[in-house]
Amino acid sequence: MARIEEHQSVDLESPVLVEGLPGVGLVGKIAADHLVREFDMTHVASCHCDGIPNVAIYAEDEPDIRPPVRFYADETRDLLVLQSDIPVSPNAAEDFASCVTGWLAENDVLPLYLSGIPQEKDGVPEMYGVSTGEAAGLLAEYDIDTPSENGMISGPTGALLAEAGKQNLDALGLVVQANANFPDPEAARVLLTQAVGPVAAVEVDTDHLVEQADRIAEAREKLAQRMQQAEEESTRAEPLGMYQ
Repeated sequence: MARIEEHQSVDLESPVLVEGLPGVGLVGKIAADHLVREFDMTHVASCHCDGIPNVAIYAEDEPDIRPPVRFYADETRDLLVLQSDIPVSPNAAEDFASCVTGWLAENDVLPLYLSGIPQEKDGVPEMYGVSTGEAAGLLAEYDIDTPSENGMISGPTGALLAEAGKQNLDALGLVVQANANFPDPEAARVLLTQAVGPVAAVEVDTDHLVEQADRIAEAREKLAQRMQQAEEESTRAEPLGMYQ
């Protein structure tokens, strides 16, 4: 049965949710995971919705398994995070979105849905926002640009936004330029500093994400060099590192 299973009650007043489903550049997942770590957030609920594989997730040095899609909370900041360790099947995205959105509406949550758009970028990645319900005023209030061209947000994140529109739930969709082939912590940092932080009224230290971006850029350069040399080398296997 599709449901959100609450593990403990929390005292939140009209909280902001940051969604972290895997997508282009893993921008949403990187941002969500960073918030959970930085604020030492508490696992308060789990998603048992259609479209989520029935798998068991475990963590380093922890004996207990956990479901793959979870809600975390920080009562002092009125903040929720939807953290996912696996992608949600696009074929079941509509059912998943209906399951999650009903719970958000019941708890008076303002969701921030994060997505990357695969584009080459020069300098700081550009970001824009779209809205549902009566959330359009937040874009102007926090100086978030609206789209400069027509576009579409697809997959589970797009389904969540579409369902928010159907249910007239206030929500923001935040889209940032991101690398299509590699995790992009620089793009995730833009989402956190230019949108999530201001809208949720939280201060987020993103120095660690900047360090990650530097390491990934170096790894990309090394990979390009290896690809150029590939024709001169015999076939072999070698580790490429966690960001490859």
